[in-house]
Amino acid sequence: MDEQAQDGTVVPTEHEAPEVTYDEQRFPARPAPLRQQPRPRAQLRGGLGRRVSDPRTADGSNPAYVQWLVGQSMLADANVLSRQLSGQPTMWRNPYARPDARRALRTASVWFTAYPISLITRPGQSFLGALGEDDLWQTFQTIGIDAIHTGPVKRAGGIRGLQETPSVDGHFDRISTAIDPVFGTEDEFRRLCEVADHHGGSVIDDIVPGHTGKGADFRLAEMAYEDYPGIYHMVEIPPEDWDLLPEVPEGEDAVNLDAVAEAKLAEHGYIIGAMQRVIFYAPGVKETNWSATAPVVGVDGRTRRWVYLHYFKQGQPSINWLDPTFAGMRLVIGDALHSLGDLGSHALRLDANGFLGVEKSTEGLPAWSEGHPLSHAANHVIAGMVRKVGGFTFQELNLTIEDIRDTGSVGADLSYDFVNRPAYHHALATGSTEFLRLTLRASLEVGVEPVSLVHGLQNHDELTYELVHWATLHRDDLYPFRYRQVTGQELAETVRAELTAALTEPAAEYNRVFTTNGIACTTASVIAAVQGHRALDDIRDEHVEDIRRAHLLLAMFNAWQPGVFALSGWDLLGMLPVPAQAVEDLLRTGDTRWLHRGAHDLMDHAPEATTSSAGMPRGRSLYGSLPDQLQDPRSFASRLAEVLRIRSEHDVAVATQIDVPDVAQPGMLVLVHRLDGGDASREDAPVQVTVLNFTGETVAGTVHSAALQPQSGVRDAATGEEVAFVDDLQSFPITLEPYGGRFLLLTDLREHDAAAPTHP
Repeated sequence: MDEQAQDGTVVPTEHEAPEVTYDEQRFPARPAPLRQQPRPRAQLRGGLGRRVSDPRTADGSNPAYVQWLVGQSMLADANVLSRQLSGQPTMWRNPYARPDARRALRTASVWFTAYPISLITRPGQSFLGALGEDDLWQTFQTIGIDAIHTGPVKRAGGIRGLQETPSVDGHFDRISTAIDPVFGTEDEFRRLCEVADHHGGSVIDDIVPGHTGKGADFRLAEMAYEDYPGIYHMVEIPPEDWDLLPEVPEGEDAVNLDAVAEAKLAEHGYIIGAMQRVIFYAPGVKETNWSATAPVVGVDGRTRRWVYLHYFKQGQPSINWLDPTFAGMRLVIGDALHSLGDLGSHALRLDANGFLGVEKSTEGLPAWSEGHPLSHAANHVIAGMVRKVGGFTFQELNLTIEDIRDTGSVGADLSYDFVNRPAYHHALATGSTEFLRLTLRASLEVGVEPVSLVHGLQNHDELTYELVHWATLHRDDLYPFRYRQVTGQELAETVRAELTAALTEPAAEYNRVFTTNGIACTTASVIAAVQGHRALDDIRDEHVEDIRRAHLLLAMFNAWQPGVFALSGWDLLGMLPVPAQAVEDLLRTGDTRWLHRGAHDLMDHAPEATTSSAGMPRGRSLYGSLPDQLQDPRSFASRLAEVLRIRSEHDVAVATQIDVPDVAQPGMLVLVHRLDGGDASREDAPVQVTVLNFTGETVAGTVHSAALQPQSGVRDAATGEEVAFVDDLQSFPITLEPYGGRFLLLTDLREHDAAAPTHP
């Protein structure tokens, strides 16, 4: 994200959560009655027409056009759906006040994160149809995957006049509760949920509580129709002050404000002015978080111009969570209930949920836009409603660790691990785990335990390296790093610079920086860069095993600790980025992330296909399809299955992390866990130690931790062998092969002695 963060961050006040007065375990997390009752239908006003039949002007003066928009709007759907669910007994059968990470993990703890436009399917088959195939779920069961996160599959983009416009952000600019026909049908989504249930799995859908696209709801808001303007942070500018607004270029519907225009409008009292950051900052494209519309004819015949807030792209107007109409809240809750109650999903990702409250600050300071109490309150409402109907939520909140803690304390059950993800890549790139150990400890110290996090390999986004925690709130705090004290700002700058130098040009021409947010890359291409491959064509068959071994190391780091383990098709198949010329048109906007979103065929259903059905070019797979991999015990998927078998057998997903000790070798990492089944009061529970080597060399060292009981045995969970004993200094020796990892269990020495043969 943009480096312009300023010292205006406000740390929210902590509050004690009261004890609940009912038995939280009385009802299951996903009650059957909600799934078995006749499903409410959001689309009750007929099919979604693609254009209006009335030939008159497509603006607020045309009642037929206005009603056509109403027929497609999310708010109208939400109104219908809420009336159908209100008063039903299923709305009162589940506890909902508190987040419960371990309950969510009991539902699903190993997630496959899909990206709809990149999945290659059978000829003529939809994305949702492919995900609902029984053989795919059988394959996932064999590997140890128990959930699919579908990614956004509802209609997105915008409407201009009578025409739909494409998504500007990978379908995260939602404009409808209806499934986009590009990805399948509602019946296929329901079939996917049923097949997942049959295999003991779950389906995770998305909602976007921070913004919509410029669809029917936004167009109706521009026309000042009923309470639709209340959905958004938008302000009507009277004609006498239109001179404060920039002209909208021909063919566009809005223009971004520059900093001067933003300041003038703030001085006149129309808007609250600059935010704490400008996300996706790009000179001449997005210089502020505000845009002005072109003149729009309203339903009352008046012509208006508006200024509206968008934290992200101009086509993603921000939702107002504290408007008197509560229209934005109603829209979002309706979308969530449609996914859970109608389509049948088990959980929801909350995208862009950290930016739901904005407030004017004192003179000279940016508006309070991050860590705002309204964001916490709104997240509590959303997550509480989801828990109320038996689901769970996770959030993608790339803010400070305190923000993750405070938002998660009342909101989502789980949070994406933005803290340790860049740190483990840094450990691989530098051969030193020092920064990774620092981030792991900081998270524990602030109160964000790994059990509450979604630990991911690659997803659809860039390798995010803003390091917001250190670059903003803690920029002036001191941290021990490389034998000296450095500020948080220096730490963030050093890590970013080292990642950029190691992973992008000239070291590797195939990984690209994405604005100021991070690096566009796949997991395999991160490893390839670290291992010295400058060009994609330099990576040959004889290099695959080294890449695969490092890839498995990163999987072990994410899987052999408490919390969710998530990975994508790009990980399972060892995908490399596509050549820049293959996505040249998409790169023209500066969005380099398209390089790492190459099409891939999990099940080898279309070996001759060169693109996905959505047109994404096919990338190069280093590992091959899943059916082929599962025939080879040395493949990535087969070895990953063993990693996940160990994870499941010892229930580490719900364990408690109790130590991240110093290490004898800089490339080593040691994580100590108590296998307590989620009951942190069980101090006598077995102790487990994850030991990893982030280098391509064999390392020998000593594991030392105050959590180790002297004279305990140390057993390797993979082989069952006793490999060491804990000495009186609470340590034991260990040797790790290049990119190696061990899942070790401490055993009672007395049990070992009892089993040993006696000698005269």
